[in-house]
Amino acid sequence: MPEHLTREISDDIEAVVLVGGKGTRLKSVVSDRPKPMAEIAGKPFLEWILLGLQDRGVIRVVLCSGYMPEFIEDYFGDGTDLEMQVSYSVDPYPLGTGGAVLRALEHVSNTPILVLNGDSYCDFDIEYLKRMHQNSKASVTIWTTEVEDAHRFGSMDLAMDNSVIVFHEKRATLGPGVVNAGIYLIERAVVNDIPTGRAVSLETEVFPGLVGNGLYSARGDAPFLDIGTPESFAMAEEFLATARQRKAINIER
Repeated sequence: MPEHLTREISDDIEAVVLVGGKGTRLKSVVSDRPKPMAEIAGKPFLEWILLGLQDRGVIRVVLCSGYMPEFIEDYFGDGTDLEMQVSYSVDPYPLGTGGAVLRALEHVSNTPILVLNGDSYCDFDIEYLKRMHQNSKASVTIWTTEVEDAHRFGSMDLAMDNSVIVFHEKRATLGPGVVNAGIYLIERAVVNDIPTGRAVSLETEVFPGLVGNGLYSARGDAPFLDIGTPESFAMAEEFLATARQRKAINIER
Protein backbone atom coordinates (compact mmCIF):
# COMPACT_ATOMS: atom_id res chain seq x y z
CA MET A 1 0.00 0.00 0.00
CA PRO A 2 1.42 3.46 -0.84
CA GLU A 3 2.86 5.23 2.21
CA HIS A 4 0.65 8.29 1.74
CA LEU A 5 -2.54 6.24 2.25
CA THR A 6 -2.83 6.90 5.96
CA ARG A 7 -6.62 6.94 6.34
CA GLU A 8 -8.01 4.12 8.48
CA ILE A 9 -9.01 1.33 6.13
CA SER A 10 -12.50 -0.16 6.42
CA ASP A 11 -11.41 -3.77 7.08
CA ASP A 12 -9.90 -4.01 3.60
CA ILE A 13 -13.28 -3.75 1.88
CA GLU A 14 -12.94 -3.55 -1.89
CA ALA A 15 -15.48 -1.71 -4.04
CA VAL A 16 -16.75 -2.33 -7.54
CA VAL A 17 -18.44 0.68 -9.15
CA LEU A 18 -20.64 0.15 -12.20
CA VAL A 19 -19.92 2.94 -14.70
CA GLY A 20 -20.78 1.36 -18.05
CA GLY A 21 -23.99 3.25 -18.84
CA LYS A 22 -24.32 5.40 -21.95
CA GLY A 23 -26.84 7.77 -20.39
CA THR A 24 -29.24 7.64 -23.32
CA ARG A 25 -31.91 9.63 -21.47
CA LEU A 26 -29.33 12.33 -20.64
CA LYS A 27 -28.18 13.02 -24.20
CA SER A 28 -29.86 16.41 -24.14
CA VAL A 29 -27.54 17.54 -21.32
CA VAL A 30 -24.58 15.10 -21.45
CA SER A 31 -23.65 13.82 -24.91
CA ASP A 32 -19.85 13.70 -25.04
CA ARG A 33 -18.97 11.39 -22.14
CA PRO A 34 -20.21 8.45 -20.08
CA LYS A 35 -23.08 9.33 -17.77
CA PRO A 36 -21.09 8.96 -14.51
CA MET A 37 -18.56 11.48 -15.84
CA ALA A 38 -21.15 14.26 -16.15
CA GLU A 39 -19.77 17.31 -14.36
CA ILE A 40 -21.64 18.39 -11.24
CA ALA A 41 -20.41 21.04 -8.80
CA GLY A 42 -17.05 21.21 -10.54
CA LYS A 43 -16.26 17.47 -10.61
CA PRO A 44 -17.45 14.40 -12.48
CA PHE A 45 -20.31 12.77 -10.60
CA LEU A 46 -18.20 9.62 -10.31
CA GLU A 47 -15.53 11.55 -8.45
CA TRP A 48 -18.04 12.45 -5.74
CA ILE A 49 -18.83 8.76 -5.38
CA LEU A 50 -15.14 7.88 -5.06
CA LEU A 51 -14.56 10.66 -2.53
CA GLY A 52 -17.48 9.30 -0.53
CA LEU A 53 -15.88 5.85 -0.56
CA GLN A 54 -12.51 7.25 0.47
CA ASP A 55 -14.12 9.09 3.37
CA ARG A 56 -15.47 5.71 4.50
CA GLY A 57 -12.04 4.12 4.41
CA VAL A 58 -12.50 2.27 1.11
CA ILE A 59 -9.46 2.87 -1.06
CA ARG A 60 -9.35 -0.13 -3.43
CA VAL A 61 -11.85 0.33 -6.25
CA VAL A 62 -12.58 -1.38 -9.55
CA LEU A 63 -14.39 0.72 -12.15
CA CYS A 64 -16.53 -1.42 -14.48
CA SER A 65 -16.79 0.47 -17.74
CA GLY A 66 -18.01 -0.24 -21.23
CA TYR A 67 -18.97 2.98 -22.98
CA MET A 68 -16.01 5.31 -23.70
CA PRO A 69 -13.81 3.59 -21.10
CA GLU A 70 -10.78 5.67 -22.06
CA PHE A 71 -12.57 8.84 -20.91
CA ILE A 72 -12.83 7.44 -17.39
CA GLU A 73 -9.35 5.92 -17.26
CA ASP A 74 -7.67 9.06 -18.60
CA TYR A 75 -9.28 11.11 -15.84
CA PHE A 76 -8.70 8.86 -12.80
CA GLY A 77 -5.60 6.95 -13.83
CA ASP A 78 -4.44 4.64 -11.06
CA GLY A 79 -6.20 6.73 -8.41
CA THR A 80 -3.08 8.33 -6.93
CA ASP A 81 -4.56 11.84 -7.04
CA LEU A 82 -7.45 10.64 -4.87
CA GLU A 83 -5.18 8.62 -2.56
CA MET A 84 -6.90 5.46 -3.80
CA GLN A 85 -5.98 2.37 -5.78
CA VAL A 86 -8.13 2.32 -8.92
CA SER A 87 -8.22 -0.50 -11.47
CA TYR A 88 -10.46 -1.09 -14.46
CA SER A 89 -12.63 -3.86 -15.84
CA VAL A 90 -13.86 -3.11 -19.38
CA ASP A 91 -16.84 -5.02 -20.74
CA PRO A 92 -16.20 -6.17 -24.34
CA TYR A 93 -19.96 -6.02 -24.97
CA PRO A 94 -22.95 -5.13 -22.71
CA LEU A 95 -22.89 -7.61 -19.83
CA GLY A 96 -25.54 -6.06 -17.58
CA THR A 97 -24.84 -5.12 -13.97
CA GLY A 98 -24.42 -8.75 -12.89
CA GLY A 99 -22.15 -9.68 -15.77
CA ALA A 100 -20.00 -6.60 -15.15
CA VAL A 101 -19.47 -7.54 -11.49
CA LEU A 102 -18.60 -11.10 -12.52
CA ARG A 103 -16.01 -9.84 -15.01
CA ALA A 104 -14.52 -7.56 -12.32
CA LEU A 105 -14.03 -10.47 -9.95
CA GLU A 106 -10.47 -11.07 -11.18
CA HIS A 107 -9.51 -7.67 -9.72
CA VAL A 108 -11.05 -8.37 -6.28
CA SER A 109 -9.50 -10.50 -3.54
CA ASN A 110 -11.91 -10.34 -0.61
CA THR A 111 -15.50 -11.11 0.29
CA PRO A 112 -18.02 -9.57 0.67
CA ILE A 113 -17.66 -7.10 -2.18
CA LEU A 114 -19.06 -3.58 -1.95
CA VAL A 115 -20.86 -2.82 -5.22
CA LEU A 116 -22.22 0.62 -6.16
CA ASN A 117 -24.05 2.08 -9.11
CA GLY A 118 -22.04 4.88 -10.69
CA ASP A 119 -25.05 7.03 -11.56
CA SER A 120 -26.64 7.38 -8.12
CA TYR A 121 -25.64 8.68 -4.70
CA CYS A 122 -26.87 7.98 -1.21
CA ASP A 123 -25.05 8.50 2.07
CA PHE A 124 -24.55 5.20 3.84
CA ASP A 125 -23.03 3.90 7.05
CA ILE A 126 -20.53 1.27 5.96
CA GLU A 127 -20.02 -0.14 9.46
CA TYR A 128 -23.77 -0.60 9.94
CA LEU A 129 -24.03 -2.17 6.48
CA LYS A 130 -21.26 -4.65 7.28
CA ARG A 131 -22.74 -5.43 10.70
CA MET A 132 -26.19 -6.10 9.27
CA HIS A 133 -24.68 -8.28 6.56
CA GLN A 134 -22.66 -10.32 9.03
CA ASN A 135 -25.39 -10.67 11.66
CA SER A 136 -27.92 -11.83 9.07
CA LYS A 137 -25.45 -14.22 7.45
CA ALA A 138 -26.67 -12.62 4.24
CA SER A 139 -25.72 -13.50 0.70
CA VAL A 140 -26.55 -9.96 -0.40
CA THR A 141 -27.39 -6.90 1.70
CA ILE A 142 -28.94 -3.93 -0.11
CA TRP A 143 -28.70 -0.42 1.30
CA THR A 144 -32.23 0.99 1.20
CA THR A 145 -33.89 4.30 1.90
CA GLU A 146 -37.40 5.68 1.58
CA VAL A 147 -38.37 8.09 -1.19
CA GLU A 148 -41.60 9.95 -1.86
CA ASP A 149 -41.98 8.49 -5.35
CA ALA A 150 -40.63 4.97 -5.74
CA HIS A 151 -41.99 4.11 -9.19
CA ARG A 152 -38.69 4.82 -11.04
CA PHE A 153 -36.61 2.63 -8.76
CA GLY A 154 -36.30 -0.89 -7.50
CA SER A 155 -38.34 -1.17 -4.32
CA MET A 156 -39.00 -3.95 -1.86
CA ASP A 157 -41.16 -5.26 0.94
CA LEU A 158 -39.30 -6.27 4.09
CA ALA A 159 -39.92 -8.72 6.91
CA MET A 160 -39.33 -7.85 10.56
CA ASP A 161 -35.81 -9.28 10.38
CA ASN A 162 -35.01 -7.03 7.37
CA SER A 163 -35.05 -9.94 4.95
CA VAL A 164 -36.50 -9.03 1.56
CA ILE A 165 -39.80 -10.81 0.94
CA VAL A 166 -40.75 -9.11 -2.36
CA PHE A 167 -38.36 -7.38 -4.76
CA HIS A 168 -39.90 -5.01 -7.31
CA GLU A 169 -37.48 -3.76 -9.95
CA LYS A 170 -39.88 -0.94 -10.89
CA ARG A 171 -43.51 -0.19 -10.15
CA ALA A 172 -46.04 1.35 -12.49
CA THR A 173 -47.82 3.29 -9.74
CA LEU A 174 -46.68 6.46 -8.02
CA GLY A 175 -46.17 6.71 -4.29
CA PRO A 176 -43.64 6.39 -1.47
CA GLY A 177 -41.62 3.26 -0.89
CA VAL A 178 -38.42 1.72 0.38
CA VAL A 179 -36.04 1.68 -2.58
CA ASN A 180 -32.82 0.05 -3.61
CA ALA A 181 -30.18 2.79 -3.23
CA GLY A 182 -27.70 1.10 -5.58
CA ILE A 183 -25.27 0.08 -2.80
CA TYR A 184 -24.73 -3.61 -2.02
CA LEU A 185 -22.58 -6.01 -0.07
CA ILE A 186 -22.39 -9.20 -2.13
CA GLU A 187 -20.73 -12.46 -1.19
CA ARG A 188 -18.19 -13.68 -3.72
CA ALA A 189 -20.03 -17.00 -4.04
CA VAL A 190 -23.11 -15.16 -5.34
CA VAL A 191 -21.04 -13.47 -8.05
CA ASN A 192 -19.43 -16.76 -9.03
CA ASP A 193 -22.90 -18.19 -9.69
CA ILE A 194 -23.79 -15.48 -12.23
CA PRO A 195 -24.19 -17.06 -15.71
CA THR A 196 -21.63 -16.23 -18.37
CA GLY A 197 -22.00 -15.59 -22.08
CA ARG A 198 -24.95 -13.21 -21.83
CA ALA A 199 -26.07 -10.02 -20.12
CA VAL A 200 -27.27 -10.56 -16.55
CA SER A 201 -28.97 -7.94 -14.37
CA LEU A 202 -28.46 -7.85 -10.61
CA GLU A 203 -31.76 -6.05 -10.21
CA THR A 204 -34.05 -8.17 -12.36
CA GLU A 205 -32.40 -11.59 -12.16
CA VAL A 206 -29.86 -12.10 -9.37
CA PHE A 207 -31.60 -10.30 -6.50
CA PRO A 208 -35.13 -11.61 -7.14
CA GLY A 209 -33.66 -15.10 -7.25
CA LEU A 210 -32.34 -14.64 -3.71
CA VAL A 211 -35.65 -13.62 -2.12
CA GLY A 212 -36.13 -15.94 0.83
CA ASN A 213 -32.57 -17.20 0.43
CA GLY A 214 -30.16 -14.65 1.86
CA LEU A 215 -31.37 -11.29 0.49
CA TYR A 216 -31.47 -8.63 3.23
CA SER A 217 -31.79 -4.88 3.63
CA ALA A 218 -29.84 -2.37 5.69
CA ARG A 219 -32.10 0.65 6.10
CA GLY A 220 -30.85 4.22 6.04
CA ASP A 221 -32.64 7.55 6.09
CA ALA A 222 -30.42 9.69 3.84
CA PRO A 223 -31.80 11.21 0.62
CA PHE A 224 -31.23 9.33 -2.64
CA LEU A 225 -30.20 10.80 -5.98
CA ASP A 226 -30.22 9.12 -9.37
CA ILE A 227 -28.95 11.26 -12.28
CA GLY A 228 -30.64 9.13 -14.94
CA THR A 229 -33.03 11.79 -16.25
CA PRO A 230 -32.56 15.47 -17.16
CA GLU A 231 -34.93 16.37 -14.32
CA SER A 232 -32.98 14.48 -11.66
CA PHE A 233 -29.66 15.62 -13.14
CA ALA A 234 -30.77 19.24 -12.70
CA MET A 235 -31.22 18.59 -8.97
CA ALA A 236 -27.76 17.07 -8.49
CA GLU A 237 -25.76 20.17 -7.59
CA GLU A 238 -28.21 21.21 -4.87
CA PHE A 239 -28.30 17.62 -3.61
CA LEU A 240 -24.51 17.47 -3.31
CA ALA A 241 -24.43 20.86 -1.58
CA THR A 242 -26.78 19.45 1.05
CA ALA A 243 -24.61 16.36 1.36
CA ARG A 244 -21.57 18.57 1.95
CA GLN A 245 -23.43 20.37 4.71
CA ARG A 246 -23.95 16.96 6.33
CA LYS A 247 -20.18 16.47 5.93
CA ALA A 248 -20.82 13.24 4.04
CA ILE A 249 -18.26 14.32 1.47
CA ASN A 250 -15.47 16.87 1.69
CA ILE A 251 -15.56 19.71 -0.84
CA GLU A 252 -12.03 20.84 0.14
CA ARG A 253 -10.26 17.91 -1.56
